This record gives sequence, C-alpha cells and structure tokens, in this order.
Amino acid sequence: MIANRTIRWRKALVVVLAAALLLSITAGCSNGANEEGTPSSSTGPTGDVTLVIGAYSVVKDAFAELLPKFQAYWEQQSGQKVVFQESYEASGTQARAIAGGFEADVAILAMEGDMNKVADAEFITHDWKALPHSGMVTRSIVVMGTRAGNPLGIKDWQDLTRKGVKVLYPNPKTSGGAQWDINAMYGAGLKRSEQETGAKDPAAAKAFLKAIHNNVESLDKSGRASMAAFEYGVGDVIVTYENELLARIKKGIDYDIVVPEDTILIENPAAVVDRNVDKHGTREVAEAFIAYLQSDEAQRLLADHGFRPVNEAVAAELGDKYTVPPGLFDIGYLGGWKQVKKELYSPKGIWYQVLADL
Repeated sequence: MIANRTIRWRKALVVVLAAALLLSITAGCSNGANEEGTPSSSTGPTGDVTLVIGAYSVVKDAFAELLPKFQAYWEQQSGQKVVFQESYEASGTQARAIAGGFEADVAILAMEGDMNKVADAEFITHDWKALPHSGMVTRSIVVMGTRAGNPLGIKDWQDLTRKGVKVLYPNPKTSGGAQWDINAMYGAGLKRSEQETGAKDPAAAKAFLKAIHNNVESLDKSGRASMAAFEYGVGDVIVTYENELLARIKKGIDYDIVVPEDTILIENPAAVVDRNVDKHGTREVAEAFIAYLQSDEAQRLLADHGFRPVNEAVAAELGDKYTVPPGLFDIGYLGGWKQVKKELYSPKGIWYQVLADL
C-alpha cells in the first residue's frame, strides 16, 4: 500500500510542518478561528450580530481580506456591525462537523457533494442550487505544480506514471479538493480511452488512475497540508487547485504550473445553513453575505487569490488571465456527483479498489 510505504518519521515531520504553515496563514484572521471544524472563542470586539462561517481551508487567505469588506458593506447597508467567527477545515471534515451540530450560519465548501451532506442532515432546507450560478461562488481547475523550472519536464497526466516521479495529493476521504483531483485524473483516463476507442472505458480509466497513484508519496488530510508537505520538499509534483498555486506564487513561492490537456472544472458552493440562522436570528445577514460573495467586488478579490469568477461580468474582464485547456470537462462528464459518489467513492468503488490495489 502506498500510504503504508510512507516512512513514519517523514509523515510526522510533514504534519508538524503543515501545522506550522497553517498557523502562519492564520495569523491576523478576524476574531479567531481554528482548523478543527469549530470556531474558537471570540476575544475581539462585540458587534450587533455575529455570523459563524464554516468553510473549507482553501478560501482562508481570501476571506482574511473579504470579510472586512463585507463588514463595511453591511454596516453601510444596514447600520449593523457584524462580527465573524470563522472555522476553516478540509471540506469533507467541515461538512461532517456542520451536519453533526457545529452551528455555522454559512457553509462554504469545496464541492456540491459536501453541501449535500449538510442538506441531507436537514440543516439546509431550502434549494441552495436555485440561487444564481447554481449556488456556486468560485471556480478553478485541477492542475499540477512542479519545482521551479519543471526539472522533470512534466507536461501532462501521463508523466505522473513515469518511474521515479513522486506525486502528492490529499486524501479524498477528508478533502473535497482531493476528490476534485481524483475526478480530474480519472476523467482524463476516460477522455484518453474515448480518443483511442471511441467510447469511455471505466476499466482503462481506473488503470490510468492506478498508475498515477502508484507514484503517490503521501496522502495528507487537506490540500493545505499537502501544499505544506510539498513546500518542505516532499515529492516532485503536486496535484491541486490552480488557485492554490497562483496564490502561493503571489506570495513569492516559486512554482511552475502545468495545465493538463484534459482536466476538470472545479465549482465551489456556498449556502445559508437554515437551521442555524433561524436559531441565531441571522438569516438576513447570512443571505446578504451569500449574495455578496457573487458581487463584482467580492469576485474580483477572489480572482486576486487565483479563483476563476462565476460572475459573468468579472469573468469577461479577466478572460485573458486564465488558460482554458482543450479537453476541459465538468462533473457532468462523469455522470454528476451522485454517480461519481457511487462509482468512485462508495465502499467498493473505483477509488477504494485503487487504494486496495485491486
């Protein structure tokens, strides 16, 4: 097993380094937050209303800038001072926490499947996909990041199957980002089989995914932990969100970004958590916050952090900033999230067969 082959001391060191990176990223966040799926106790100033945010870890840096802007906007609109309590975690972990009783007013998650976990637990009772852009607030694509100068000459997914190439991506059991990664590679395998035979071949796509996974160095809990491991020096190639790499490059980290010919369009949802806003009396401000995330101002700020806008006007403004790979596909190419959950991530699904080397 790949995970079992990882040397224990290296894994322990990577975890420590990941925690250190997360703590450094957290510094300066408004009103305190932790990485365990629950908000920390607020020691900052009190406001007229407190809004609890339960989000996946990737948006943390962007929200450090975005939340103060919403505070100013909401005070201007309503005269009300809003204080945030924030929790950032791997998307699957965050979804389970909210479905298990963590009283987030707003959920911002990595994928539709995680939002559905919260809805299935009856914490979200409205049709969150009926909102503009089907409830999505950001987009991205799955790409590969290499060391500066791309020393191994990585050009496409096939290169990740080469002998000696060490690959990193997080664990899809805990990370929504990892499921996007797996979907991208599996989907690329389907595209390849379709080009060769004229039809999608799940067995060929599984074999392709397995060939990549055989080179995986470690499976971390979240995309951020995987990034920390890579920046410490583990692995040759990291499979991740485009926006994660763009954000790290903006901070001065030297990456090369490799955009595969065939990859998946990532769409990230946000929704009001009905049971909690009704309990807290925060529905009005929570709904305004969701709407604000799709505003021109918020979309431009999110784009500054590497996300692709869902807002058509902002997307048109920034169209030249983003590469559109020729084989870009969305979750519908794989049959939608319901089918993906069943075929890839069920207890006997393709991903778990890959893990078990079947």
